[in-house]
Amino acid sequence: MSEETNKKINDLVKNNKVFLFMKGTPEVPQCGFSLAVANILKHLNVNFKSANVLEDENLRQGIKTYSDWPTIPQLYIAGAFVGGCDIVKEMFEKGELKSLLEKKSLI
Repeated sequence: MSEETNKKINDLVKNNKVFLFMKGTPEVPQCGFSLAVANILKHLNVNFKSANVLEDENLRQGIKTYSDWPTIPQLYIAGAFVGGCDIVKEMFEKGELKSLLEKKSLI
């Protein structure tokens, strides 16, 4: 990954309390997994920002290297990688995601 891409990803993760790397946008997701995570965040009334990795191939590949996680979407909360769709869904179902967001004063 280029230094420029790494800096871009790092800035997005560090400068946004809740950030979602996804395929498409929260309004128009372009894969079911991205739709699921965006909908969970909306359901919890989380104020989050996102990046459409389909618009930037360097970002799409770079985020996989950055997190050492092979799939998208990827959710970051307070600068820390939380996980992809399956992990976020499981955390939501167990109430753990809401607790984490409350602990960080994000909802």
